[in-house]
Amino acid sequence: MEKLVPNPRYEELERTLALVRARGRRLQAALDPAFDAFTSQAVWVGPTARAFRDGLAHHRNLLKTAIDDVIADLEAQLRGTRREVPPSMLGNG
Repeated sequence: MEKLVPNPRYEELERTLALVRARGRRLQAALDPAFDAFTSQAVWVGPTARAFRDGLAHHRNLLKTAIDDVIADLEAQLRGTRREVPPSMLGNG
């Protein structure tokens, strides 16, 4: 039986997941200051302002959901990937 070695695919998924989590947090927070300004004080009022605020909230939620979906997909791939594999499974580059 071959001795197992670290699976480069698993390691790459781990690195990618860590990167997406870090950058995803920044992206998820990107619209928060504008949203907070609109919901905490009357910076702009009227029907157009309400429509803009609602659109901003919608897009903010879409962004957060998309990032969460990417993270969930990467986590699922990671769970389905062996941490270690026999060297014969790695191929020849």
